Amino acid sequence: MGEEEQEQDGIAVDDPEKKASSASGRLQLPPSSSLREALSSTSSLSLREQHHDEELELKWAAVERLPTWDRLHTSLPLNADGARPPEPVDVRRLGSADRRELVHTLIADIHKDNLRLLRHQRRRMDRVGVRQPTVEVRWRNLRVDAECQVVDGKPLPTLLNSAISTLSLLTTMLGFNRNQERIHILKDVTGILKPSRMTLLLGPPGCGKTTLLLALAGKLNKSLKVTGEIDYNGVKLQDFVPEKTAAYIGQYDLHVPEMTVRETLDFSARFQGVGSRAEIMKEVIRREKEAGITPDPNIDTYMKAISVEGLERSMQTDYIMKIMGLDICADVLVGDAMRRGISGGEKKRLTTGESTIHMTFSRWFYYLNYNLVNDIFAR
Repeated sequence: MGEEEQEQDGIAVDDPEKKASSASGRLQLPPSSSLREALSSTSSLSLREQHHDEELELKWAAVERLPTWDRLHTSLPLNADGARPPEPVDVRRLGSADRRELVHTLIADIHKDNLRLLRHQRRRMDRVGVRQPTVEVRWRNLRVDAECQVVDGKPLPTLLNSAISTLSLLTTMLGFNRNQERIHILKDVTGILKPSRMTLLLGPPGCGKTTLLLALAGKLNKSLKVTGEIDYNGVKLQDFVPEKTAAYIGQYDLHVPEMTVRETLDFSARFQGVGSRAEIMKEVIRREKEAGITPDPNIDTYMKAISVEGLERSMQTDYIMKIMGLDICADVLVGDAMRRGISGGEKKRLTTGESTIHMTFSRWFYYLNYNLVNDIFAR
């Protein structure tokens, strides 16, 4: 009677023996309907992934059929949600929001993701046998001398003293001697900077740290007498333009105060060019096509975007602002003593980014920090 009533009411009563055996075996099987749903969802997910991969292959095959010039400017980047756009995009027409979104996707954490991005670029180039450009700097018996006028104390900047100084300069030009002494700033200095090395240059004030950096960057004053040899990869300093390879950042920041941080970097990127990035990228995509290699979509988009020359708004600007911590003040005026703008530390980082924005995927630069510690970054 009780069992029939329970069945009519739809109430299931567990058998104590079955419950005990189930507990002792620690085995619980899901209902058959749940198992069927899990298998069905797994199957549909695998089908969607397979369809997504096939669609990707078709889209990338369409990109590979383009001419080299068009293929250099076409890519298939991922959106923020991981989905691809319906059609390939032209990296020359990426908007401000698209550039910021791509940089944020690649570099969410500056301390970790920037190194990962550089390694991805290097791995892509190494995979097809394209060597990164490296620079080795050597200097031998470098000597820098200066002529200094000997005076009894520092003269006051009066009109009379200025006239006397001008007169003494004229007498020197006419061949008359004046009280002068030659000062040896650098004396027979020899050294080498290996690529992919970071070198720290230390010394007391007045020992010639700044002069050495200026000499290596080719920015010494013409009035100084320089002897010795300086070469970049075996090429003499006077046989090429060192500003295209090295950047010297001094302790004084000179900017247009009416321009914003973004405008300053865009201006620098546009007029300094992209260096050899375009030639390197062209060779990379050619070899990838021959080898049948499909690159990472976002890495491909980024490397192609920073290889386009002459753009008014550059992807390299967004990258430099991100790694320099200037993205928070991108639209703030630089300012000066009369106009409120960015802070002194931000100006120093802006100077560094402005001077190195044109360099290739792997280059090196000089950095002078307030005449106390001189850092030479070699890459």
